[in-house]
Amino acid sequence: MEYLKKLTDEELALAYIDGDNKAFDLLLSRTQTKLFTYIMFVVRDHEVANDIFQETFVKVITKLQQHKYTNSGKFGAWLVRIAHNVIMDWYREQKSEKIVEANEENDLSNLGGNEVLDLNVENQFVNEQVLRDVRKMMNMLPPTQREVVFMRFYQEMSFKEIAEATGVSINTSLGRMRYAILNLRRMAKEHNMVLQLD
Repeated sequence: MEYLKKLTDEELALAYIDGDNKAFDLLLSRTQTKLFTYIMFVVRDHEVANDIFQETFVKVITKLQQHKYTNSGKFGAWLVRIAHNVIMDWYREQKSEKIVEANEENDLSNLGGNEVLDLNVENQFVNEQVLRDVRKMMNMLPPTQREVVFMRFYQEMSFKEIAEATGVSINTSLGRMRYAILNLRRMAKEHNMVLQLD
């Protein structure tokens, strides 16, 4: 088992394909918290998240056993893609509301990156409150918008990675982010909230 701990997720997946069940056990323990957090954030229901988590791993096992995984260096993205598809199937079954998709004219490629903030104690307190307010409002976004915000800001995925994981174009990912930001701004205005990090 010690030699398995040195393997990457991708190598563990391939070891499982070759018949090493302990490799899958370790792979599950490495990925389950992050995956469940992602699912829970999107569906916002613990029982549903458990069901989707279980179904995701059944599909992962099936695909691995059918040799439908190749080592591309992105096991995590492959796993999120499967979870995303299971979530979307669940939403379709629930006949959820239609989500307005962005058109091809939306371009948010100029959105900024990770600037380092030099915080004093007061600024840190204000920033923590702003982030709590943002998280509350994010929970009111439509699922596809909530998902792209979560992937971008909490999992720090690029728009290209988000597009690959969710099976849509980069423009669609950007558009979903644009609509999410517009919705967050509208909610902030309605509740007289100031969402600015110091």
